[in-house]
Amino acid sequence: MDRIALLNQVLEQNPSDAFARYGLAMAHLAEGNIDSALAEFNTLTQHNPDYVPGYQMAAQTLAKQGRTEEALERLHTGISAANRTGNQHALAEMEALREDLTR
Repeated sequence: MDRIALLNQVLEQNPSDAFARYGLAMAHLAEGNIDSALAEFNTLTQHNPDYVPGYQMAAQTLAKQGRTEEALERLHTGISAANRTGNQHALAEMEALREDLTR
C-alpha cells in the first residue's frame, strides 16, 4: 500500500489526527500534487489550529507557487499560532519568510 493510501486509511479512523494529516499533505507535496497538499494543510489547521508546521509548510508552498498574498495570510495565522504555543523556531522561520515576501 502506498503512503497516501495508508495515511488516508488512518484518517478514515481519526480525521483529526494531526500527524497523519500533515504526513498526507507532505506526501502530496512530494508527488507534486500542490492543490491536494494545500487542501490537506487547510483541513489540518481547521481541525488542529495550534499545529504550527501546517501553517508554515502551507505558506512555503504558496510562496513557491507565487501566491504571495495567500502565503502572507497563512503566515499571519501561523505566527499567531507559534506565539500562542511558544514555538520559537517556527516563529523565527515564518517571520523571516514574511520579511522576504514583503520586500
